[in-house]
Amino acid sequence: MAELEPSESATSWEQRTIEKVALAAITEQRRARMWGIFFKMLLFIYLFALLFIGMGWFGKKDISPGKHTALVDLSGIISANTPASSENVMAGLQDAFKDKRTQGVILRINSPGGSPVQAGYISDEMKRLRTKYPNIPLYAVVEDICASGGYYVAAAADRI
Repeated sequence: MAELEPSESATSWEQRTIEKVALAAITEQRRARMWGIFFKMLLFIYLFALLFIGMGWFGKKDISPGKHTALVDLSGIISANTPASSENVMAGLQDAFKDKRTQGVILRINSPGGSPVQAGYISDEMKRLRTKYPNIPLYAVVEDICASGGYYVAAAADRI
């Protein structure tokens, strides 16, 4: 039994040393991985900050530098659920007139007509905006065609 003890103590000493070396290597790998993750996250945050700044997502910046003429398009058949619906055109006209730097509004019309009800809504809104903002002129410009409801809308402008 006396012979087994020295070999056991030698084996246990070797095992403890190998275990300490292995644990130290694992600890070093964990630290390296944590620092790697930290720097990757830092780079990721930095790139997103650059993206947000580059895209102008921090605060709404006004792109028009000074006084300007607003352009509102009325293109296509005037009817509900189309790009030339009264909802869309009236929203554009309201935004144009509300801007304090607007010197004038041009309504560019290229329409074969459409719903008289939708055209009437646009015409009524143009008249309302003209009385609310008397200093901002409203011009209708015809591109190719301005028939029926298109002319009904154009007639509400100051000039065609």
